[in-house]
Amino acid sequence: MKITLKPVRIETGSPDEDGRLVFADDRLVAILVRLSDQHEAAGKWFLEAAFGPAETGDHPVFADLDAASTWLAARFDPAIR
Repeated sequence: MKITLKPVRIETGSPDEDGRLVFADDRLVAILVRLSDQHEAAGKWFLEAAFGPAETGDHPVFADLDAASTWLAARFDPAIR
């Protein structure tokens, strides 16, 4: 399972525009947004949207992109769980 991140600006209606499209083996599986200074968790990454096995109903916040990638990879690869 190869997780790749593509930088993108996201129109959120707030300063939280720094985003990443997350692909698992060339399939879009999630959208991450870096939280701005308006949030207590400023600088961390928020799971804005998730698709397929990544859609758990939760919208976790991750310390960094490595943590987000690991969490997402586990949703698609049972061997990582």
